[in-house]
Amino acid sequence: MDFQLILDSFPDLLKGLVVTLELLLCSLIIGLMIAIPVAIAWVEGNKPVRFFAHFYVTFFRGTPLLVQIFLIYYGLGQLESIRESFLWPLFKEPFFCAVLALSLNTSSYTANIIRGAIKAVPHGEIEAGYAFGMTKFQRYQTIILPQAFKLVLPAYSNEIIIILKATSLASTITIMDLTGVASDIVSNTYRPYEIFISAAILYIAMTFILTRLFRILEIKMNKQIIEW
Repeated sequence: MDFQLILDSFPDLLKGLVVTLELLLCSLIIGLMIAIPVAIAWVEGNKPVRFFAHFYVTFFRGTPLLVQIFLIYYGLGQLESIRESFLWPLFKEPFFCAVLALSLNTSSYTANIIRGAIKAVPHGEIEAGYAFGMTKFQRYQTIILPQAFKLVLPAYSNEIIIILKATSLASTITIMDLTGVASDIVSNTYRPYEIFISAAILYIAMTFILTRLFRILEIKMNKQIIEW
């Protein structure tokens, strides 16, 4: 194994790691912003709204993420209406398209997780909020969503790890994330073993850190529940 090659490549791999973390953070924030209203609509909406929420989740869970990335990056760019609109400066950027695809994908899984958590909130607590004269918005704000987030934390942490690994697909549309940088170095050095092992170690390190952070958060939340 060429350790000197690993050391020489490490700064470039770290730059790719920064792009990977940017993809992850943007996708999770946007995905969560989409997932919460979709989950609530799925639970509380009328029949057409519930159908739309169910269709949305089924579509993005039922199609491969790589296909979604290609449809957004290559497919939408073929539409004349997109190319002539104010959206074109966004859709011609690979980073935006990758974030959009990752956000839509993770939002579908997260919405399904949150929906299950909302239904698992004890009905008595919701009725108590109703008895105190709370509006539906207030019940969701103070009772349902806080309880639901505690319930979804273990499953949501797994979803974050999945999206972290899924960011590697962004390299297929020329984004120089960790996988993209590793592939570029391999194409120049013809030494895939050392480079991809190094990239794998960085992915494992990120996974370990995220797992530990969520474990600490779970412990703190459980302590708060016991104290309460």
